[in-house]
Amino acid sequence: MINVPSVKVRMDKIVEIFVDDISSIRTGRATPGLIENVVVTVYGGQKMRLIELGSIGVPDVRTLTFQPWDSALVKEIANGIAAANIGMNPAVDGPIIRMSLPMLTTEQRDDYVKMLGRKLEAARVMVRDARADFRKDLQSAKQEKTISEDEFKNDELELQKVTDQYIEKLEAIAGKREVEIRG
Repeated sequence: MINVPSVKVRMDKIVEIFVDDISSIRTGRATPGLIENVVVTVYGGQKMRLIELGSIGVPDVRTLTFQPWDSALVKEIANGIAAANIGMNPAVDGPIIRMSLPMLTTEQRDDYVKMLGRKLEAARVMVRDARADFRKDLQSAKQEKTISEDEFKNDELELQKVTDQYIEKLEAIAGKREVEIRG
């Protein structure tokens, strides 16, 4: 018998990875995900992500703010954001760093949609790989005669149903994200 909950747990992790991965793709809106994983060098050579150094704010749809917990690091962090080449120029405003998002051009939007498509296909492949692993377990159980031919067929159909559900879920998430990117 196939363990459907374990299949779902593995595929849920794949969906989670996909959602996390596409959160860094720019839409027309400012989101903390655009800068939270930017790595800057602080404290004399230590590399840290912005999310570990302060709080990220979104005052309006085209502006991000970053307030470091250690105000002595403002200049270093601003330089690190500028060096990260993420398409934003940080402006130091006292203890806060402000970043404005430039408008996306049509070509940039098309490029982001293509990137989304590549990431979606990679997630689909991960789901199919998970299905293949569970199917291999089923086949070995069939060959060891621990499950009958009918059980094998039923489990295989159930596995395919779960796989199809998760691929549809990934495509729905990607569809929503594409609408956001296209504005």
